[in-house]
Amino acid sequence: MVAGCSIATECHASVHEHQTGGAIVSAHLTRRLLQLYVGLALYGASSALLVRAGLGLEPWGVLHQGLAELTGLTIGVVSIIVGAVVLLLWIPIRQRPGLGTVSNVFVIGIAMDATLALVPQVTTLAGQIPLMAAGIVLNGAATGLYIAARFGPGPRDGLMTGLHRLTGRSIRLVRTAIEVAVVATGFALGGSVGIGTVAYALAIGPLAQLFLRAFAVPEEGGRSTVVAKGSPSQAILPR
Repeated sequence: MVAGCSIATECHASVHEHQTGGAIVSAHLTRRLLQLYVGLALYGASSALLVRAGLGLEPWGVLHQGLAELTGLTIGVVSIIVGAVVLLLWIPIRQRPGLGTVSNVFVIGIAMDATLALVPQVTTLAGQIPLMAAGIVLNGAATGLYIAARFGPGPRDGLMTGLHRLTGRSIRLVRTAIEVAVVATGFALGGSVGIGTVAYALAIGPLAQLFLRAFAVPEEGGRSTVVAKGSPSQAILPR
């Protein structure tokens, strides 16, 4: 009887432990998914704020705006198309997309157009500078949320890391070369380059590193994952 009671107790404890472990995994995954999609939506919103500030966009934003001017499409739709094209370039360099990669293509563009529909253009410097600053800080927070969720890099950063792996060149060099080409092309097509572009370039590294640490998701066992190490210039951003 005692032995039977012992076995029943052990079985009950095992079932309870299994159920508890499942709940922990479910809560952990839910947090990661929430961070992923909130981060992507805020990234699109922050890019829209930079557009409305009118003082210059982030590098890929310059290209998107230039292509939007050329084609007549909305900048959000252009962002989706460019993201899809860049994702196709992953095939020859053998990069593997994740849920975050595919979601990046669509969510950022949709959120960007939605925000542009709600936020009017600002034309006075007294309004433009705070809006630009808000856009840059929000972009850094969105970056931390999105990358810390660990569902894969954005299409543009996957291209960067893939070329880094194939060429053996540093992340800094590959990223700089890509973004210089992107800004130059976008500017030639009518994209906005200005103080906002420079401020973004200077601030986004430190901001991304700060928010990556702030939003780091602990492993399921409770150990915190260090998402950002090294210099801010090496942070991978979801553009």
